[in-house]
Amino acid sequence: QVQLVESGGGSVQPGGSLRLSCKASGTIFTHYAMGWYRQPPQKRRELVGTITTGGSTNYGDSVQGRFTISRDNADNTVYLEMNSLTPDDTAVYYCYYDPPDGSSWIWGQGTQVVVSS
Repeated sequence: QVQLVESGGGSVQPGGSLRLSCKASGTIFTHYAMGWYRQPPQKRRELVGTITTGGSTNYGDSVQGRFTISRDNADNTVYLEMNSLTPDDTAVYYCYYDPPDGSSWIWGQGTQVVVSS
């Protein structure tokens, strides 16, 4: 069983930056995808971005050019660097681990990000 622990959430002012971390532990495959979704208040969950073991990334349109996903394979950790934040980025952010064997995704506990002045 893989477990994910998120950290780094908090409150920032518009235009600010924040970095989220997601650490995976347990029995982890060599190659796997990880990434982030978010759920703004009163909205459905949406894709933030994904990253493969090799570093290929994909981003949702709403964060393209502002957010950057990276990973440390030795530490089994994925990061989300968020820049130029706006109130529309306020949401609960969830990281996930996508096993290569086709089993169900594993989700982090969620971390709240609030952007307001």
